[in-house]
Amino acid sequence: MGMTIPKEKILQALQPLPDDTTVEDAIERLCFLAKVEDGLRQSDRGETISHEEARRRLTA
Repeated sequence: MGMTIPKEKILQALQPLPDDTTVEDAIERLCFLAKVEDGLRQSDRGETISHEEARRRLTA
């Protein structure tokens, strides 16, 4: 996952975490952010499948 996410976006993702959050919680939040950003980039490039195709793949 060698993508670039602006520092401000990373800080915004971590800001809502409680003061006593664990490193694991922070990493989990950042991994989620990275996956969302990756999915948005794929969508922008047209790398998507239809709902029907997703359903077919999941039930196969």
